[in-house]
Amino acid sequence: MKHQYAVWWGMLPAGEILPKNNLLASVAGARVTPCLLRIPADVGCSMAEAGFYGGKQGVSLNPPRVPGLLARVRERCRFRHYSLRTEQAYVAWIWRYIRANAGSHPRQLGKRELEAFLTRLATEGRVAASTQNQALSALLFLYQEVLGLELPWLEDVTRAKRPRRVPVVLSRDEVDRLLTMLDGQAWLQAALLYGAGLRLMECIRLRVKDVDFDRHEITVRAGKGDRDRRVPLPQRLAEPLAQAIARAASIHERDRAAGLAGVWLPHALASKYPSADRELGWFYLFPALTPSKDPRSGLLRRHHVDEATLQRAVRRARLRAGIVKPATCHTLRHSFATHLLEAGYDIRTIQELLGHKDVATTQIYTHVLNRGPHAVLSPLDR
Repeated sequence: MKHQYAVWWGMLPAGEILPKNNLLASVAGARVTPCLLRIPADVGCSMAEAGFYGGKQGVSLNPPRVPGLLARVRERCRFRHYSLRTEQAYVAWIWRYIRANAGSHPRQLGKRELEAFLTRLATEGRVAASTQNQALSALLFLYQEVLGLELPWLEDVTRAKRPRRVPVVLSRDEVDRLLTMLDGQAWLQAALLYGAGLRLMECIRLRVKDVDFDRHEITVRAGKGDRDRRVPLPQRLAEPLAQAIARAASIHERDRAAGLAGVWLPHALASKYPSADRELGWFYLFPALTPSKDPRSGLLRRHHVDEATLQRAVRRARLRAGIVKPATCHTLRHSFATHLLEAGYDIRTIQELLGHKDVATTQIYTHVLNRGPHAVLSPLDR
């Protein structure tokens, strides 16, 4: 089998050998000692992925884009209509697995190597059970979907057991204090998380057409599990949402005048409806300030805002409001469900609003109730 040797600062074609005297380099004034790593020729990698800095594995922020195994992983992810984030995560985990085994091709590795890799993630990397399971899912996808291997031992690999955590929930007063510390677009987005029970990315990815003022509802498309659902549009947010749509329409008009590519459309909609990507209805409700390059098509187009902007704003607001609970954007969704339960709404209704596949997931909110029709009164208070 042909191999390539790569170091962090360059790209080598499959089969090319790097001279072993290239051992030192300087990056941004810092001296590093990259080590050589033998990579199977059909994998393909860049030095950013193959490098070892100071004896430790480097972190890959830009997975390889040369033909080979990882390109096949990307192609298969797109064939299965996986999201870009899932594709990036799977490619990163598969590459990390190859790198952890000295560049050996996954066909040459077995159950022992896979379990050792997952064990090191838990013992040395101290990753959460969900992260460990994501790595396992990526490797199962590699062996079953990409390599097409039917290996009996794959079914015997044990998934990490996720601990059941009680969600952090804010009181109504704490929610008011938090929202008071926000303004502008961040306030509107946070208010949607609480007022409609949206997940962070569901809010960020809203399109103009998803807001229906006549029916007083918001349509969440391709939510978790690729499921659509409808949630209530809080009347208090009707005017701010109308203003957000007007702002998006202004940006949309400028983009059309500038000749930018239309917004990204899911699945095959771009080919089925060639002009839909340039229509206002498909434009993001919260568009980014500047256009960016589409990582898949390479087209310059306007995407939605970065979710990290809202995450930082909520964290700052929590600190200014004096809230000691470790509240995040998702805490507002937890609070939405809990406050509806406290108000006496049926758990099946709340399950539908949250988009939970299993009612057992929704029932966790019954564990944090401290008042309302389902509250438990302590015997000390009797």
